[in-house]
Amino acid sequence: MTTEELLAAARNLVHLHGRFAPLFGRAEPRNHSRIYICGLIQNRGRKSVERMALDGAHLAGEPKSQAKVLAMQGFLTDSPWSQSEVQREIQAVFVERLVPSTSQWSVGSVGVIDESGFVKHGEHSVGVARQHCGRMGKVENCQVGVFLVGVTPAGSALLDHQLYLPQEWFEVERPQPKRAPKSKTNRPQPPPKLTPEQRLAREQQLQARRSKARIPTTVKFATKPQLAATLIARCTVPLNWITADDLYGRNQAFLEALEGRKQRYVVEVPGFTRVWIEAPERCQGPGAAGRRPSKSIEHEFIQRLDDLAKSLPPEAWKILTLREGSKGPLAFKFARIRVWAVRDRKAGPPIWAMIQQSLGPKPTTRYWVSNASEETRLEALAEVAGCRWRVEETFQDAKTHLGMADYEARAWTSWHHHMSLVALAHLYVTLTRQEQRESEPTLTLDMAILMLEASLPRPTLNEEEAAELIKYHVERNKAAHQSHRKTWLENHPEVPS
Repeated sequence: MTTEELLAAARNLVHLHGRFAPLFGRAEPRNHSRIYICGLIQNRGRKSVERMALDGAHLAGEPKSQAKVLAMQGFLTDSPWSQSEVQREIQAVFVERLVPSTSQWSVGSVGVIDESGFVKHGEHSVGVARQHCGRMGKVENCQVGVFLVGVTPAGSALLDHQLYLPQEWFEVERPQPKRAPKSKTNRPQPPPKLTPEQRLAREQQLQARRSKARIPTTVKFATKPQLAATLIARCTVPLNWITADDLYGRNQAFLEALEGRKQRYVVEVPGFTRVWIEAPERCQGPGAAGRRPSKSIEHEFIQRLDDLAKSLPPEAWKILTLREGSKGPLAFKFARIRVWAVRDRKAGPPIWAMIQQSLGPKPTTRYWVSNASEETRLEALAEVAGCRWRVEETFQDAKTHLGMADYEARAWTSWHHHMSLVALAHLYVTLTRQEQRESEPTLTLDMAILMLEASLPRPTLNEEEAAELIKYHVERNKAAHQSHRKTWLENHPEVPS
């Protein structure tokens, strides 16, 4: 990589950010956005607001002070810039710069819905609760965001996101007794109902918690599939396909929302998903047209997908290579059958049921459904399903290299602002890789990050500047100690100060 190429990459970064800078408002937040994004791309290790603010002050030749750090924190939490406007502009750049590469494959642009968890300690961060964390593979105290990621051959982009707020942030729960008394049937009794006074107190407590986390009053509880449907509905990119895992595939309302938008999808479903295997007109009972099928007819014409997979003949299967992995081709066996969805025990719209099996003596099986037309090729369905691995890579790159999980903010606004800035940093790096791939076809995203790191100015300390930095940390620690001590004494008035 030549010096001129590195300088060109830096110029391109400045030019691209010039397109987004007006969305941040006045000169000060514009400058903060530039410092923050450069910090996400450049800083090694944990990318804290404090470190970004101090590095930005150093490069500007300004004194390092707590005021600089507080100003950067205010940029995340209090600055009125709209993360929705930033995301819409990211979507516009995605269409202009990345979607044209879809001419290289048959499926066009693919939108992938997925969630990502962020482990947190304590109970004050917005949306935190003990819930399933996909990153850890178990229940953890964490936050969970739902993301829409656009995928093309040239790269992916974080098109939109929203934080999931668990029900416990909204619903007035009944208090659980320490030991639930058992009835004569040896079953635990339901918890006692709240009195009106208890309910009012609990509602006020929840309102205070949401207010402290700066959650807008317009935000109500929504399930993850509902959030996903909202992200897709407000996305300005004309996505050719949507794919998602079985959390969304098993949700009938989510699938019906996609069908209502005439949006093609390939979504994963559990093996126990039931489908009609015969045309609806053959599934009527012996009476008049439209009569509800009897249980015997349902038993005959409705099957689970895992049972259906076992009955397929060998010639129904086809080996397809989804992509080249680091250790060779990633190939799977695929089969499909035209069936009808089950909707409220009735035959729904015609769909493709696709079964995917790994190769080897002990294959693992995954199941997919798609509302694609009857003429759609198996290869296209498999290619769309295979786009899900691109999102896993996107999250891994964003968390490992771009500070996606390194935020310290607790408020609703700051979480969404941080994620939009990470999406911007990821977009900048993706476009840098795209521009350099003509000369370096094997350039990966982390290599592009190294390239941008080398092209951006970085702070270096002389003795005087090192002394200034040490002085800052001493004063900051002293102020923090005094603040914590004051709070502790206020909470323990019986202790003399």
